[in-house]
Amino acid sequence: MDFINCNGVNIHYKYTSGDGERIFLFINSLGTDLRIWDGVADELKSHGSVLRFDKMGHGLSEVSGRDYTIGDYAADIISLMDALKIPKVILVGLSIGGVISLYMGIHHPDRIEKLVISNSAPKVGTPESWDTRISKVQTEGIASIADGILKVWFSEDFRANRTAELAGYRQMLVNSNLPGYVKACKALKVNDLSADVKNIKVPTLFISGSEDGSVSPATVKEAAGKVPGAELIEIAGVGHIPCAEKPALFAEILLKFVGNTAELSLYDLGMKTRRSVLGDQHVDLAEANKTDFDSDFQAYITNSAWGTIWSRPGLTKRERSMITIAVLTALKLDHELAMHIKATKNTGATPEDVKEVLMHTGVYAGVPVTNNAMKIAKEIFSKE
Repeated sequence: MDFINCNGVNIHYKYTSGDGERIFLFINSLGTDLRIWDGVADELKSHGSVLRFDKMGHGLSEVSGRDYTIGDYAADIISLMDALKIPKVILVGLSIGGVISLYMGIHHPDRIEKLVISNSAPKVGTPESWDTRISKVQTEGIASIADGILKVWFSEDFRANRTAELAGYRQMLVNSNLPGYVKACKALKVNDLSADVKNIKVPTLFISGSEDGSVSPATVKEAAGKVPGAELIEIAGVGHIPCAEKPALFAEILLKFVGNTAELSLYDLGMKTRRSVLGDQHVDLAEANKTDFDSDFQAYITNSAWGTIWSRPGLTKRERSMITIAVLTALKLDHELAMHIKATKNTGATPEDVKEVLMHTGVYAGVPVTNNAMKIAKEIFSKE
């Protein structure tokens, strides 16, 4: 076993060399340890090296004598990377590990090649919910919440058919260090990175689980909309810990995301953004229908609208989506308006967002055009 003292705390880690120059660094969730990444690490052996560790107060790592902030957890990662002489990593964080990873993306982007946020968001839970949990575990122990936690950690299918693994993960949770668990809860209670994630410039992927009862797919989608250019993938049939339920698929998603490290051309960047907003089906149909007559115009749109404007970091996709809907409403461009309202399922703009945009547009562009836009939006949302 390997240990390094990071900022006065003895940290347990496992560093596995693999083929290639890439280094994947994984941060585990609350109440787990580095073993949740075992299956993913096995899948990545031929693609790079893997660094896993137990954050302070988890697994075999020591507990600090003081309360920790999310920034303190990040400082331990920097200390660990420095000690191992690792300049840059592909950083993958789950739950509180995702919160720590977002903090790293904001404050230490020079140490990150690409960023993967799994089942997490800039703010997780409420102060009240964390106070309730802290009080419960301090008075009754972590075992008192274990069964409820397992229901959000894993899908119904996993709980029904992989009972031996489920029992093992229950033991991992129940055996968690209580002071370390509580310190992590306190760090999450006061954390809120919502206003800062817009400053993340490294390529970012968000992953959610369709059956995650802790950080819902909708919450992850909203978070992805706040990070400029972030991609989003929802894994079907998994809960809060998809790396444990479907490690091969999780690794496949990682490798697809990190596979193209070359700088994209303006056209390729535009096409990537266009697909992320409008969806593959729409873009594939548009590409199939273009002819020699309009191919230059289609390339112009992809380069200018999608590559130059929609891919800029200054606004989120959600914000650009809302602005576009307002402009198209005012210009009475019904076909384009319908297309962009349908695209809100990819941009993170909610029906409530669209309603507020149209209410606002009605004041400045007039009631008749907004009434028409309302009808279009109602019809589209009624079918979703």
